[in-house]
Amino acid sequence: MTTRDGPQDRYKAVWLIFFILGLGTLLPWNFFMTARQYFIDRLADPQNTSCLSNQTSVGTASELSYLQSMFDNFMTLCSMVPLLIFTCLNSFIHQRIPQQIRILGSLVAIGLVFLITAIMVKVTMEPLPFFVFTMVSIVFINSFGAMLQGSLFGLAGLLPASYTAPIMSGQGLAGIFAAVAMIISISIGAQQPESYIGYFTTACVAILLAVVSYVLLPRMDFFRYYSMKDKTEYRVYNAELETKRDLIKKDEPNGMEQNNSKIIPVHNPDEKPSVISIFKKLWVMAMSVCLVFTVTIGVFPSITAKVSTTLGKGNKWDLYFISVSCFLIFNVFDWTGRSLTALFTWPGKDSCLLPVMVVLRVIFIPLFMLCNVQPRDHLPVIFSHDAWYIIFMIFFSISNGYLASLCMCFGPKKVLAHEAETAGAVMAFFLTLGLALGAAISFLFQILI
Repeated sequence: MTTRDGPQDRYKAVWLIFFILGLGTLLPWNFFMTARQYFIDRLADPQNTSCLSNQTSVGTASELSYLQSMFDNFMTLCSMVPLLIFTCLNSFIHQRIPQQIRILGSLVAIGLVFLITAIMVKVTMEPLPFFVFTMVSIVFINSFGAMLQGSLFGLAGLLPASYTAPIMSGQGLAGIFAAVAMIISISIGAQQPESYIGYFTTACVAILLAVVSYVLLPRMDFFRYYSMKDKTEYRVYNAELETKRDLIKKDEPNGMEQNNSKIIPVHNPDEKPSVISIFKKLWVMAMSVCLVFTVTIGVFPSITAKVSTTLGKGNKWDLYFISVSCFLIFNVFDWTGRSLTALFTWPGKDSCLLPVMVVLRVIFIPLFMLCNVQPRDHLPVIFSHDAWYIIFMIFFSISNGYLASLCMCFGPKKVLAHEAETAGAVMAFFLTLGLALGAAISFLFQILI
């Protein structure tokens, strides 16, 4: 029957829309992160500006100002802390603020911030005011991004489990998109700040595409069926239940119902699912996704973006080294890992092997710290060759995408159907908790190196 099987996702339209929306959630962060060279160049001390303009990359450690040397750490912190706070708020207020306002409002706000960032490319500012402006922009983008991401995962929780995968896959592609855009900018001469106007405007266009896609989503029969099916069933069942109770009361003394009548309990749609009770059901998945991103953000990009090529400064490979070896490779294989969950989901949601695999990723922290990270004061360089760094990055990124996607897919499926949206929001909170913890410990790793 139609009510049981439901309509088909024709032309995979809903899947594609969730993919585009996933792209929109991480695109802003990736565009800011990948454009680090632009920000670092603008944070140079005025007396060193002429020197830096003649170099293909930022100079040696002794030439870096404090704002330049700590930019990656502060960028990560200013993105992940508001991401954590607003994702936490979204876990509790998503039942009070309409979904359309949370998703559309967030997309529009992020687009406006990017538009201002593109305009600011032409505005001359001193390093400190520009640093403050950049960090405030990152705070705003990630605050709205948290609302968007939490709402989107909650929305996907209403659909079959396979519809969380396109969000994760879209998020992975966002990094590839940003990295490729940066490489193209470098190849056509992105050493001039003006060229970044087109770079940031590209992000605005992608966000506009996400807005249009979300507006089209309610028009899809497949989406309407899964997002409204439970509410319809509850109304019908409750109407039948009231009829049964009215009939029973006619035969009961003093209007009291008989206890021998068996009525199957049904969920009341007005009853709000308990966040704590939901967490008890999916805490393993929640803690696993938290640890995945704690490890990842703990070293990426605050540590990995500081690795220097062994071929030295001033050559073509040095110009592209971080854009390719760090950002492009990470995002390509992260996206590959996320996409693999559409083919198979091993280990299963109740397997003990999944959290074990998550814990084993901690080994990547010392591996990257022992690569050719510059500057360094304490630890020796053991894996100096570029090949080691690239190999570590491949396994690091593909495990991040695959394990994180598995956890996000399994989480909402460990609870009842009417708890799925709240479960998706809870999982999104622990995802961002991992991001924030990783941002905090990145300062510690920087000191240890």
